[in-house]
Amino acid sequence: MTKRIFITVLFLSLVHYISYSQTTPQDTLTRSAPIFYDVLGNKVTYSAEMPQLNQIAGAPKAFYTYYWELGDGDYSFEKEPKHTYKKEGTYEVKLWSTNNYDNGKPPASRPKRVVISDASDEEASVDDSAFAKALPTFKPDEDLLIHTNRDPLPSQEMVLITSYKNTKDYVTNGKLYLFYNDKSFKDENFILTDTRLHHNEKIEQNEDFVHNLGKDFSQEYLATTYPSELRERTLIVQDSTKKTNLPLTLEESQDLYLNSQVITFTNMQPGEERNIFRTLETTPEMIKDTSAIVTLRSVYVPDENYENHTVKDTELEIVTSHDPNKMSSNGTLMNYRLVRFKRLKFKVRFQNDGEGPANTIRLEVDTPEMFDKNTLEIKDMYPQCQICPKDREVNYSCLDTILKKDKIIFTFKRIYLPGTQQKDVTDRDSTKGFVKYSMKFGKDFHKKSTKSQTAIYFDKNEPIYTNYSKTRFVPGISIGARAGYIFNPDLDNSREVFAGITLSPFKSYRGYLQAELFFSSISFENLRNFSTNETNAIGIESITRFTEETKARNITTYLVPISYRYNLNNFIAVGAGLQLKLDLSRACDQTTTGEFSLLIPGEVEIRDETQDTLLETDCNKGVGNFQAGVFAGINFGGVRIGPSAGIRYVSNFNTPNSQIQVYGLWKF
Repeated sequence: MTKRIFITVLFLSLVHYISYSQTTPQDTLTRSAPIFYDVLGNKVTYSAEMPQLNQIAGAPKAFYTYYWELGDGDYSFEKEPKHTYKKEGTYEVKLWSTNNYDNGKPPASRPKRVVISDASDEEASVDDSAFAKALPTFKPDEDLLIHTNRDPLPSQEMVLITSYKNTKDYVTNGKLYLFYNDKSFKDENFILTDTRLHHNEKIEQNEDFVHNLGKDFSQEYLATTYPSELRERTLIVQDSTKKTNLPLTLEESQDLYLNSQVITFTNMQPGEERNIFRTLETTPEMIKDTSAIVTLRSVYVPDENYENHTVKDTELEIVTSHDPNKMSSNGTLMNYRLVRFKRLKFKVRFQNDGEGPANTIRLEVDTPEMFDKNTLEIKDMYPQCQICPKDREVNYSCLDTILKKDKIIFTFKRIYLPGTQQKDVTDRDSTKGFVKYSMKFGKDFHKKSTKSQTAIYFDKNEPIYTNYSKTRFVPGISIGARAGYIFNPDLDNSREVFAGITLSPFKSYRGYLQAELFFSSISFENLRNFSTNETNAIGIESITRFTEETKARNITTYLVPISYRYNLNNFIAVGAGLQLKLDLSRACDQTTTGEFSLLIPGEVEIRDETQDTLLETDCNKGVGNFQAGVFAGINFGGVRIGPSAGIRYVSNFNTPNSQIQVYGLWKF
């Protein structure tokens, strides 16, 4: 018996093992990446044990990127950073790792406390200067730098690193402003959950910080735009501008953003650099368009005694997974009335994941015909190079552009972009590149959504495809004036004119919904004949033949709560919908004439005019005579915007059943 039980258990265990081994484990648990460190005096080397990556099928090889906060106000993007602490103490070290080309969630790392008991070695840390690390050519007057550890992904944390520097030759006190959550989006994109300060900065609680500093808001202010960074360490775009009218900048920023934070700092020494770290939690309601660009604005006032300040607008691209090859646009949601003369911005990012450098990179960008490719302007690029001349071949690095009917082709020629798997390449940022460009819309572009995708070719390898970059328009509101004449075939001598308004989306391309409200004045005549008969005891029949003539004058309201319209082209549109009708006032005069006759058996009819009757009545009535019906019609002319003419047939559910409307319409 015992032997039989043992065999049964062994068999079931074997079946369970085979079943489990043939099933792909589900990533139901949060992955972890524990931190390890090695201390030697005040020098510490950090590392982490990373979980296995869950490769996205068809994507380049998955990999991790790293962001470390070292507890003393310094940070690193290295995989295994080495850091020298200047003071003794206990430091809390944090790690955020990002899984690129991976299906799972980013692994979580518990903060680690590191104790430094000997700081006698004053050797400078390789991580000391954020500005020297970030800028390929160090600019002495650059005083504000913004980084993020990853692109914003809904329901995921992101760290914003603000580095600021005192470029004055004296000690300064000043302020740092952060504006976030663009008002152009319906929902909030970020929640500021934590701010980590390391230099005795203070967070101001008073949100009403825009105040008049004695300057005229209307005065012109100076602006100097610096060249953008040649390399993007964390794939962000920074538009750095020097300004002098601080109240105007703050007022404009409050108009653009829902939320803000103000930090004050003191006793900043000449040449000193400091870092502020903020954790932004991206909300689940964050706009779902993965080609959208959201912005953060940072304002740095280096000396509170003056209004001189630096403004940086940081562009962040919304993603659904962390993929270095990406296309994005600022045309996620546009106002059709206002974009005709504006330039739409696009950006294509790429990364060489090969085992060697790429010398030629070709970007084939799908471009809808609604854009005027002849207005193409290249705003920035990396690798940085000249634009190739069109009339000859050259032997230096350049970016070539070819315009085709449905695409733009950018080709980096004779460049050197290292591969992530290349020997001795430790900085993954050196393997990344981008092209940023802008275009205007064509002369006759329609209000329709578009989507574009880029095929990226590294030398002669198979292409890598980006996400779709989408553009779309807000519906907008178009109010139309509608007036015309109504024929009522079921009424005698009917005369009805009407006027009113329509409400619909502005200049819809094809199908759209429309509502209408209009009032009419109608007059009509109605003639009715009937008779009454009576017979007395001796068989004499009396007959009265009546003629009833009614002249009516009504004020009527018509409501089209919803109708569907479809533009066949620029000049013809069809539509159908529901129409409701209600008389607001009904005035009428009624004249009834009765002609009396006697009919004696066996004799002819005897007319007796003395017995004739005449009745004149006033039949005014109030609100009533509700009717409902359906209609179909067609328009000719400027059916999307401007004047058009149309005809519509209405079939009511009760009498009078038929109605024909002929009208003119002007949509604004």
